[in-house]
Amino acid sequence: MPDEEAGRIHCRLDELLAERGLTLTRLSELVGVSLVNLSVLKNDRAKAIRYSTLTAICDALDCEVGDLLVLRHG
Repeated sequence: MPDEEAGRIHCRLDELLAERGLTLTRLSELVGVSLVNLSVLKNDRAKAIRYSTLTAICDALDCEVGDLLVLRHG
């Protein structure tokens, strides 16, 4: 059941990067998180995220947590 619940969270990283004209590589440089780890997050394969990573991404993208992570209904 926990894995099913985690699958309901969608990361909007792709959309936010496109809106800001940033690449995943540039975000990786800005936040100090590996490209591989950001890719896992972007593709909704992450099982968890550190608050420090979440904060750094939100700071770099000038967004709120709710702009980045949304709950899928259904």
